[in-house]
Amino acid sequence: MIARPDGGPRVVVGVDDSAGARCALSWAVGEARLRRLPLLVAHAAPLPPHVSAAGQLGCGITEALRGSGAELIARLLQEVCGGPPDGVDMSALALVGEPGATLVRLAGDDDILVVGRGTRGPFSRLLRPSVRLHCARRARATLVCVRPPAFDALLESLTVRDESPEQIPGSRFRRLGRRLRLPL
Repeated sequence: MIARPDGGPRVVVGVDDSAGARCALSWAVGEARLRRLPLLVAHAAPLPPHVSAAGQLGCGITEALRGSGAELIARLLQEVCGGPPDGVDMSALALVGEPGATLVRLAGDDDILVVGRGTRGPFSRLLRPSVRLHCARRARATLVCVRPPAFDALLESLTVRDESPEQIPGSRFRRLGRRLRLPL
């Protein structure tokens, strides 16, 4: 557990690169400012299965995961608040481990644990267990699940990362364009 300045409660928020995490970070910053509590922003990256199975922890992989987690936290703070939030005593942690278990260990009894809530399919849940459900079952802290606005969730589900929508026949963009009668 991370030491607290005066042993009192704090707001602990778990982040990743999703719309739900951005909304959770925004809510946690506002709550910490409103209640005058310290804010802990945490990102936990799970070890890739091939690394943990081969026992290659000394290969610099954990340092690389921590470094990318610190960059992610800095980028999210810049996107959401324009940098470290004013008027909030904030600390950030980039850790390696299962996200749900790590957040449960970080949050104490009197803390407020904030996680994002997204929409995932059954196959995605099979590959990566839900952090929100893990925290709901095991956390002793007060748990707040922040869902992104419906429009942000729609945009995230429609995003195609590597190819433009015009090149993909029958893509979600095309189907949405046909419903709205837009020339896509």
